[in-house]
Amino acid sequence: MNVRRHHISGVAIAAVTALGLGTLSACSSDSAAAGNTEKFDVVASFYPMAFLAEQIGGDHVKVSSLTEPGQEPHDLEISTQQRAALEDADAALFLRGLQPAVDEAVEQSGVKAKIDAATLTELEDHGKVEDSHGHEGEEAHSEEEHARDPHVWLDPVKYAEVAKGVGAAFEKADPDHAADYKKNTEALVKKLDDLNTRFADGLKNTKSKVFFTNHAAFTYLAERYGLTQEAISGLDPESEPSPARIKELQQEAKADGVTTVFYETLVSDKTAKTLADDAGLKTDVLDPLEGITDKSKGDDYFEVMEANLTALKTALGAK
Repeated sequence: MNVRRHHISGVAIAAVTALGLGTLSACSSDSAAAGNTEKFDVVASFYPMAFLAEQIGGDHVKVSSLTEPGQEPHDLEISTQQRAALEDADAALFLRGLQPAVDEAVEQSGVKAKIDAATLTELEDHGKVEDSHGHEGEEAHSEEEHARDPHVWLDPVKYAEVAKGVGAAFEKADPDHAADYKKNTEALVKKLDDLNTRFADGLKNTKSKVFFTNHAAFTYLAERYGLTQEAISGLDPESEPSPARIKELQQEAKADGVTTVFYETLVSDKTAKTLADDAGLKTDVLDPLEGITDKSKGDDYFEVMEANLTALKTALGAK
């Protein structure tokens, strides 16, 4: 019961224009922001990659993100300044298949270490996942690339696999601090293992195994813990589900004991609330963790994932 049967098509929001690199607070000091060349300079594509770099790199790295807080990452366009920053960086950490503009910019750059998280774990075929983000017409990407679901960070086990690969890449690229990178990686993997245990235990015994969401980002998470994600169809964040789809989801909600329609912080909640109103369901946030903002239910990856676990346990009737 863990195969997603529907995809949302074309989720997009108005993005904040990225005029430069958003430097993450955990690794940015005045000297780092000014370009402290003594540090290992890492340009990350978006928050989940930047978080790994911060946790593994510690005091030895300066981490900058190509995606500003609050910006929808799939729609990112790379500025001239960001391309220049890539050229000056020691490493680029990105997830191929999620942000086409980043893939192209990294490929064309002369950055020394190009660390592609998509090569550090197995990406699975969950259908044309990128189509749900409005990239149907991009000829630069093959059908195979579209079919590989990039949302691996929402599965703590796969995210830990990526963390191990990033740690090894840092050790190779900056051998002077290899011992610290190894230690930090082991500590991060331990925390992710513990998170996986909490999810497995918390979602083991629930009244329902089905949850509705307006973003098809949670298939890895659903498969990991024996759940089924149902994503709402819709052309854009402002579109409403068709009457036929509403009827179908109403029937599924009754049959599967669904109580809640989840929406996220970086796109409109209109579609989710329309479905919830028509189907007599509640709404809540399930955060795909593509960025941390003041609307996030936590200040970092672990806090937001704990909030996601709480929301799922409540919606699914955990016993």
